[in-house]
Amino acid sequence: MSKIKVARKSTLIDMTAMSDVTVLLLTFFMLTSTFVQKAPVQVTTPGSVSEIKIPEHDILQILIDPKGKVFLSLDKQPDMIETLTSVGRDLGVDFTSAELQKFKLQQTFGVPIKSMKAFLAMSTEQQDKVLPELGIPTDSTDNQFKVWVRNARIANPELRIAIKADQSTPYKVIKRVMSSLQDLRENRYNLITSLKVQSDK
Repeated sequence: MSKIKVARKSTLIDMTAMSDVTVLLLTFFMLTSTFVQKAPVQVTTPGSVSEIKIPEHDILQILIDPKGKVFLSLDKQPDMIETLTSVGRDLGVDFTSAELQKFKLQQTFGVPIKSMKAFLAMSTEQQDKVLPELGIPTDSTDNQFKVWVRNARIANPELRIAIKADQSTPYKVIKRVMSSLQDLRENRYNLITSLKVQSDK
């Protein structure tokens, strides 16, 4: 009696559909992801139980490091150009169009206005090194911070202000920033915090 021969089937699996799905997923994640902005200093925010999210657009973020140095960031390049032009005009510094173009690419800035031209002339690597040691002056004798905030508000009246301070930043520094905002009648702002997990007790 002869043996029955079982026909061999191919074990190859067509992966075309799987690769199409992979490419679609990769494209989706690339288009919907938001990139973390490069910050001049690392800040550990205090914890809170509030889950209110700040908007992603039209934000003026005030970054305060543990040493009390103040930095700012705007999310729109036209606002950056208009604000620097106005601040320079108020404080007696004229900027060239090339300097304005370099400034609009800054993700976070915090330089005394008299040093801004020299700062913009540096390479990106040099800027990253010196920026953490600078900061915008907030002294009562030379409060350039108020000039920046006032002109940023003029450039974009829809701006929302958000303060991001380190949990170890001295209170007097934060109070000085808040007092400057009150002087400008900016009484509404968000405090950026980390989400603290509540216990069930």
